[in-house]
Amino acid sequence: QVQLVESGGGLVQAGGSLRLSCAASGRTFSVYAMGWFRQAPGKERDFVSGISRSGGSTYYTDSVKGRFTISRDNAKNTVYLQMNSLKPEDTAVYYCAAERTTWYPPREYTEYDYWGQGTQVTVSS
Repeated sequence: QVQLVESGGGLVQAGGSLRLSCAASGRTFSVYAMGWFRQAPGKERDFVSGISRSGGSTYYTDSVKGRFTISRDNAKNTVYLQMNSLKPEDTAVYYCAAERTTWYPPREYTEYDYWGQGTQVTVSS
């Protein structure tokens, strides 16, 4: 089992930046593909970005390509999401998730095994 704790959310003006962190404890972090999802009020939980076990492959939803960067440090058991040029439509609760059966991060939230508690990101216009 792995426990995930997100941090780094907050309130930022449009065009600003935030860096989210997700610290993992428990079993070996490097066996998990990791994903970042977000959920706005009244909406589905959507895939934002994902990273393979080794960190060698990264994936993004189209709306964040070129603005967000995912990375991981397996020695520190942490995955990051650097978010630049933030827009009001990026406002949501952001969750990190871990998936243990595939090397790549799935885009469907139902395929993930473990979740963090979420961190709120609010982008004002």
